[in-house]
Amino acid sequence: MKRALSTVVLAGVLAGMFAVSTMADELAFFAPVVGSNPGVTIGGVPSGGAPWVVRHGSAVLTDGGRLRVDVRGLVLPSAGNTAGPVTQVAASVVCGDVVAATSGVANLTTTGDAEIRAKLTLPSPCLGAIVLVRVAGVNGTVLAAPSAFIAATGLVKMRMTITTATITTGRNDGTIFP
Repeated sequence: MKRALSTVVLAGVLAGMFAVSTMADELAFFAPVVGSNPGVTIGGVPSGGAPWVVRHGSAVLTDGGRLRVDVRGLVLPSAGNTAGPVTQVAASVVCGDVVAATSGVANLTTTGDAEIRAKLTLPSPCLGAIVLVRVAGVNGTVLAAPSAFIAATGLVKMRMTITTATITTGRNDGTIFP
C-alpha cells in the first residue's frame, strides 16, 4: 500500500512538472509597456515627437507567435492627458534590432486604452525581443503603414536623485578607506 501511494504521488509530481514545463516553454516573453520619449530609434523605427506615458501596459508573446498587448492610459501629457489625434495603433515585434512582424490595427480610445491581439510569424529564435506600440491611425484615418512608436517594452523610465554626502573616516590624513 505504501509503495502504491508513493508511486501515485511520484506520478502526480512528474505530471505536474511536465505540465508546468510545457506552459513555460509556450510563454516566450512577458514585459511591461512604457511610454516613449522623442529622439529614440528601435529596430529602425523612430519614437514619436512628444513624450507619451502609460498608466498600465503589458505585452505577452508566445513561442508560437501569439501576441497580446494591453495598454491603459497611453496618453500625451501635452494634449491634456488624452491620446490626442492618435486613434489607432499597431504592435511591431523587433528581433535582433529589426522589425520582424507587425500586427493589424486596433482602436485607441481617447483615454488611451487599446487591446492588440495578433498571430505573427517570427524568426526562431527571436533574440532581444522588443514590442513597439506604433501609431496606425490619426483622426480616424488608418495610415498605409504604422509610423512612429509611442510605447515599447524594454524601456526603463527612471527618476534619479543625486545628493552629495560627506564621508568621515575618523582619520585626519584624507584617507577614505582605512
